[in-house]
Amino acid sequence: MIVSNSHFHRRIKSISIEGFRSLAKIEQLELPQLTVLIGSNGAGKSNFIRFFEMLSWMLRGQKLQEFILRQGGADDQLFMGARQTPRINAELRIETEKGYNDYRFGLAHLTAGDSLMFVDEAYRYSDRTKSGYANWSILDGGTKESGIVMAAQSPKNNTARVIVSLLRQSTTYQFHDTSAHAYIKQAWDVTDNAWLRSDGANLAPVLLRLQETDLVRYKLIVRQIQRVLPTFNDFLLQPSVGKVELRWQGKYSDKSFGAHLTSDGSLRLFCLLTLLNLPSDMLPDILFFDEPELGLHPHAISLIAEMLKKIAHTRQVFIATQSPYMVDCFSLENIIIADLKDGATSLRNLPKEQYQQWLDDDYRVSDLWLKNVVGSVE
Repeated sequence: MIVSNSHFHRRIKSISIEGFRSLAKIEQLELPQLTVLIGSNGAGKSNFIRFFEMLSWMLRGQKLQEFILRQGGADDQLFMGARQTPRINAELRIETEKGYNDYRFGLAHLTAGDSLMFVDEAYRYSDRTKSGYANWSILDGGTKESGIVMAAQSPKNNTARVIVSLLRQSTTYQFHDTSAHAYIKQAWDVTDNAWLRSDGANLAPVLLRLQETDLVRYKLIVRQIQRVLPTFNDFLLQPSVGKVELRWQGKYSDKSFGAHLTSDGSLRLFCLLTLLNLPSDMLPDILFFDEPELGLHPHAISLIAEMLKKIAHTRQVFIATQSPYMVDCFSLENIIIADLKDGATSLRNLPKEQYQQWLDDDYRVSDLWLKNVVGSVE
C-alpha cells in the first residue's frame, strides 16, 4: 500500500547532507511521505534520524550547542572527525500546497571548545506556478545558534516560520528503555499529558487524559491492545498526590500489574498503540520511529504497520527497521536502502519499475532485501 499525499499539506520532499557522522555525501534524496529505512547493523539508519534530532534541537529554542555537548562534542558529529571533515552542509526542501520552502546551512568546526559555528544559512520560497526558483535570503553567519529562529519571529516572514515550525516539531520515538529505573515505570506528574514523550515516560498521564476527556478513543486503544494481548482487560489509572502510575488488570484475576511486572514488549505495545491513536493536536508534524518492532509479535507488527500507514495521511513518518515482517507491510516506493562503504553511508530509493519482475513473480519486498537483490544485508 502506498500512502497518498492528498491530505498532507507540508512535508520534507528532499534532502542533501554532507559531513554529518557517516552521512558523508547524501545528494537530493527524495523522501516519501512514509519512509521505511532498511539496512544492516551500522549502515547509518540511526545517523539519518540523529540528523533530524539535531535540526529539532537547533530550531527549538536554539539549542544546537547543547545537542552537540550531549552527543559527545562536535568532532564526533563530523564524518571521520574534524581533521578529515571540518564542515557539515545540508539543504532541505519542504513542499507545501503552493510551493517549496528551501533551507540550507553550513556548520564549521571550532577547535576551541569542540563546537560548531554557522558559516552559511539561507532560506527561500518558490511558487510552484512560476518557472525557476526564487533568490536565497541570506542570514548572518559567525554565530553558534541558528538565525532562522529569529527570522521566524517576524509575522511577515511566513517562509521562515513554515521551515522552523515544521522541523522543530519532529520527534523520534524510542520506547527501548524498559530497565528497572525507566521513567515509564515510575509515578509521573498527572498534568504532563499534552503529548506523549519520546520515551513514553508520561504514558499513564496521557492515558488518564484520554480516559477522562475522550473515552471513545481510550476504549479503542484498549481494544487494540486486547487484539495482541488477549488477557489484557483495562488500565487502572488512579492519581495520588499529583502523580499517576501505569497499572493494568488482566481478564482472569483481580490482581493489577504495575509497569515493573509488565514485559518489555507489552510496554512498547502500550506506548505505540497509544501514540498512534492520539488526536491530531497531540502529535508532532514529523514522527521518527527507531526499530519500533523490538519485542513485538509478528501480529502486533502488522497492526502497528497498518496504523503507521493511517497516520501518514496527515503526518510525515520515518521508520528505521530490521524486521522483514515490518518491511513486507509496505511498498517499494516507501523503502530507502542504507548501505555502508568505507565508513560512508549511502541512502537510495528503490524504483518500482526496476524490481517489478520480481514482484510479479510473487516475491515479497523482504525477499528482495534478504536475497541481496536490493543490497544491504551484509
